[in-house]
Amino acid sequence: MSRNPTLALRRRLAVVAGGVAAVVAAALTLVLPSSASADLPSGSTFYKDPGSQVARWVAANQQDSRQPLINQVIAQRPQGIWFAVYEPSTVTSDVRTITQAAAGAGQIPVLVVYTLPDRDCGGPSAGGAPSHSAYRSWVDSFAAGLGSQPVVVVLEPDSLALTTCLSPQQLADRNASLSYAGSAIHAANPQARVYYDAGHSAWHEPAEMADRLRAAGAATNGDGIASNVSNYRHTSDEIAYTKAVLNQLGGSGLGAVIDTSRNGQGPAPDSEWCDPAGRGVGPAPTTATGDGQIDAFLWIKPPGEADGCIGPAGRFSPDAAYQLALNADDGGYGDGGTSEGTSDGTSDGTSEGGTNEGTSGGNGDGCEASYRVINEWSGGFTGEVTISCVGASLNGWTVSWTWPGSQRLTNAWNSSCTQSGAVVTCRDSGWNGSVPSGGSTTFGFNASFTGSNPPPSEVTVS
Repeated sequence: MSRNPTLALRRRLAVVAGGVAAVVAAALTLVLPSSASADLPSGSTFYKDPGSQVARWVAANQQDSRQPLINQVIAQRPQGIWFAVYEPSTVTSDVRTITQAAAGAGQIPVLVVYTLPDRDCGGPSAGGAPSHSAYRSWVDSFAAGLGSQPVVVVLEPDSLALTTCLSPQQLADRNASLSYAGSAIHAANPQARVYYDAGHSAWHEPAEMADRLRAAGAATNGDGIASNVSNYRHTSDEIAYTKAVLNQLGGSGLGAVIDTSRNGQGPAPDSEWCDPAGRGVGPAPTTATGDGQIDAFLWIKPPGEADGCIGPAGRFSPDAAYQLALNADDGGYGDGGTSEGTSDGTSDGTSEGGTNEGTSGGNGDGCEASYRVINEWSGGFTGEVTISCVGASLNGWTVSWTWPGSQRLTNAWNSSCTQSGAVVTCRDSGWNGSVPSGGSTTFGFNASFTGSNPPPSEVTVS
C-alpha cells in the first residue's frame, strides 16, 4: 500500500498537568513473557486518564442526549495516551505525571510514542522530531519519566509499515532510532514492556513485516508487536496475522497486542481508513485473549478522535464517538481491569438497579458455564458467561440458555450468538474454542429488556 491506511490522528490536544496536551489514557495488565521486563500481575487494572478528551466532554455535556451512551461505552474504558508532540523540555514531567498517577492508583498506563522524524510520510499525521539525534534525545527524556512501576509502551505506529517516502539512508536511520528507543526505555525502567508496531493484516505479508521488525531491533529490544493501531480489521484476522509475524520472528518471549478500539464492525466495505461511517468499538481492553501469544486487546486509538477527515486529526468528535458506541460489538461497561468488577470498578456483585445473580450449568463431563449480569441500565444490560473445565477439556464449545423474561440479544463479543424465541445459543470464535482442564474462557453480550430481568434457570455447555 502506498498510502497510510491506519493513522491520521492525532495530536495531543488536551492539556495535562505538565502543560503538554493529553491524548487519552489507558493502562493495562499483561503477562510478560520477555526477559527484558518483569511479569505484571494478572489482576492489575488499567489506568484511565480523568483529563482525556472524552472524559472532559462527558463532564461538560451532561444534558447532551449522546452523553450517557458515550460515557458508558467509551469514557469508562482505558485508552492509549499518545505522546505525539515534540516537546523536549516538558516530556519528562508529562510522562511522570501519568506514571505517578497510575502508580498511585495501583494501575498500569499504556503510552504511545509517536514522534519519529518523517512520520506518516507527510500525511494527515505528519510531524515528529526534527532529526534522529533530536529524536533519540527526546526518547531519553521520555524514558526518564517512566519511573520504576510496570508500564506498557506502544512504539511508533506505522513507522515500519509505511516507509515509502524514505530513502535507503533514511530507512536505516529510522531502524537505528527504533532500536535505540526500545533499548533506552528498558534501560530506564526494566518493568516497561515495549511493543513495536507491525501494521495490520491487510497491509504487508507476515514474512515481510518480520524482516522489517527484525531490522529495527524488535526481536532484541522489544517485548512484542502491536497491530491494527487506529484501523478496523477484524480481531480474528489480527490474531492470525500477529501470530504469523511472531512465528516468522522466531525465538521465545515475544507477544502481541491488538488494537480493538474501532473494529467491532470490521473495516468499511471499501476499506476506507479515514473516519469511515458505520464502525463500532470492538472487544474491551483485556488480557483474557484466549491465546498465549496474544498478550492483550487494547484501545490504543481513542475512539471518537478524528483521523483527519471529519475534523483535525486527533480532535474528539462526539458524533463519531456516538456512532462508535451505538454500533459497539462490545458493550463497553467495564472498568478496564479484570472482568469481575462492575462499571464503577467494584466487585461486590451488584449492578445499577438490576440483578447480578448468577446461573451455572455443565455438561456433566467436568466443564461448566456460569452466567451473570455485570451491569444494568434502564432497558438494557451487559452479561458475561465464563466457561471453565476441571478434569475435562473442550475443543470447540456451544453454550445455550433460555431467558424467562422479555430479554432480547443485541450483540456479543468473543463468541457468535444467536437468539430464537427465548433461546440463546453462543458458539466459540475459533481462537478461543479450546478450554483445557484447569482453564477457562469468557465471552460477553448486551441485551435489552422490558419490565424485569430475571436470569435463566439453567445454562448448558457442550
